[in-house]
Amino acid sequence: MNLFGSSGIRDVVDGKLTPDFCLTISQSIAASLPQTAQVCIATDARVSRDVIKTAVTAGLLYGGIDVVDFGILPTPALALLTRELGFDTGIMITASHNPPEFNGIKLFNHDSLGYSRLQEEKIENIYFSNKFRSVSWRSAGNLTVAQGVKERYFKYIRRKLPISRWHSLKVVVDPGNGAASEFASIFLRELGYDVLSINDEYDGLFPNRSSEPGEDTLANTIDFLRENDADLALCYDGDADRVVFCDREGFLGYNEMVAFISRLVLKKSKSRTVATTVETGRLLDLALADLGGEVIRGKVGDVNVAHLVREHDAAIGVESVGVYIIPELGCYPDSMYVSALLLSEIEDVSEIRETCRKWPELFFGKAKIACANITKQVVMDSIRDNYQLSHVKETNTLDGLRYELDDAWLLVRPSGTEPVIRVLAEAESKDQMNQLLTSAAQRVRELVELSEGGA
Repeated sequence: MNLFGSSGIRDVVDGKLTPDFCLTISQSIAASLPQTAQVCIATDARVSRDVIKTAVTAGLLYGGIDVVDFGILPTPALALLTRELGFDTGIMITASHNPPEFNGIKLFNHDSLGYSRLQEEKIENIYFSNKFRSVSWRSAGNLTVAQGVKERYFKYIRRKLPISRWHSLKVVVDPGNGAASEFASIFLRELGYDVLSINDEYDGLFPNRSSEPGEDTLANTIDFLRENDADLALCYDGDADRVVFCDREGFLGYNEMVAFISRLVLKKSKSRTVATTVETGRLLDLALADLGGEVIRGKVGDVNVAHLVREHDAAIGVESVGVYIIPELGCYPDSMYVSALLLSEIEDVSEIRETCRKWPELFFGKAKIACANITKQVVMDSIRDNYQLSHVKETNTLDGLRYELDDAWLLVRPSGTEPVIRVLAEAESKDQMNQLLTSAAQRVRELVELSEGGA
């Protein structure tokens, strides 16, 4: 039984993610590390942050591990500072874009790269075998609270950014009351931008919008941008490892921004490779064709993309949901760096839509259907064996089921972070995309109802 999903351990607090479970899993993490290891820990803004962090910290200390508490911090900052401050492991208490009742545990290596599946299996084996390391009270780890971590992160990122040519853009920052609150806006102001903020206070209940920013959750942010005559909105998820963008016309698109930013990076890189996942559309391939770009797709999850970046020496790693991995910075997602990089590379926001209009028009849509984790495999097996789709050229089973057609594709995939099955489609016509998406989503719903009703 896997405890780790596609982005660490994640579940409903007081469901699977109880304090007792967190204590035991952290004892397993401690046993997987040398007793001399130094670990840093941070949280996002969720209401459950302290109870989960306290349980995790207790297990580490009991295993003889020294712990440094960074407080509330975006995941990118935790990942980078793990490396830059010389820690063996960084632990982020977060459920990223999930609803407020969720929380989770995500692990980073000393070089900022997320834990591999092999490392996760080692922890799982310790957990299920109860082979923990218990030390005497004299050898228990020490807990300290760090100071000035935001400033350390800002200083490092500023050194890595190109010199900004333009500071005339008026920017809206929307952290969604998550970990980027009172963080992203300060960072961009320090870079010289005219910054307005919305939803810029910590509130782990995410009262103003979903912790998952997207076309369907940012209407108020777009209204705020227009009312204040701003140029661009930068919108972060719960732990700020994702960022999506809006302008005065509205949401700038998932695949569109992934393609636009990948082009910016590829133009300055020796590598022609972009690493991504099976969820990313064909627009990325088309947008990079004139640059000789090669798109490599792997499993969903930023850690999987990060390992793919390293394996193929890619110029950038991306997920269409707003994940950007720049290897010169580190093999982890950094929304703050990418936000500043984008602002430094454009003179006018209109450049984004003007560039996108030069590419072939593709239509992209997605849906998610609630499905208990225990039922996912049954539903996916039924889809694989019984779902009929015409003119399929190839079926990719790397992560879910991705059906390749001449002028479209469809993906049905069980989420690794939520009790849902995701359906995504992209096509050259809106009608075809809607037909693919609607038909598959309906079939998934029927199979979930049949499986859960039978259970």
